[in-house]
Amino acid sequence: MSPEQTTRTSKFLSLVLRHRPEEAQITLDPAGWTTVEALLAGCAKAGRPLSRTDLEQVVATNAKKRFEFSADGTRIRASQGHSVEVDLDYAPQSPPERLYHGTATRFLDSIRKQGLLKMQRHHVHLSAETKITMEVGARHGKPVLLTILAGEMHLAGHEFFRSTNGVWLVEQVPPQFIQFP
Repeated sequence: MSPEQTTRTSKFLSLVLRHRPEEAQITLDPAGWTTVEALLAGCAKAGRPLSRTDLEQVVATNAKKRFEFSADGTRIRASQGHSVEVDLDYAPQSPPERLYHGTATRFLDSIRKQGLLKMQRHHVHLSAETKITMEVGARHGKPVLLTILAGEMHLAGHEFFRSTNGVWLVEQVPPQFIQFP
């Protein structure tokens, strides 16, 4: 599978495992899982045939580790970022003192007023790393890095969760916990 095919496949998997499972005629269970067999059949029906080997390659090489297989390898799901209703069953955790969020400068006025909101997703996504965070921000315009006072937020009663791919998840980030550049 070429890098371009891998990218296209990853984007399609993100679409069906996070937002629109009906595009591949699959259903997600309450925790976001579907069987690998159903996903492969659904990809073929959607005109995007995929072998088990290719699927394993996409999962293994995805830089953001967006997908995960069940322990027995029979099921697959997206690690986070869903707009469809799922309960990933992540336990609350204590975050590091600082986390980061990448966004575009054009959103700063709104963020200064409202903070970071989850919008159509289940959570706001935060990272302990700055490099990938800036790449995320660059998708929407000129990127800017926001520092989140996660330790203070946690002490104030906000619950944090950590996905299997290391992304920190929180319901919202009020403006008083954001350090702007």
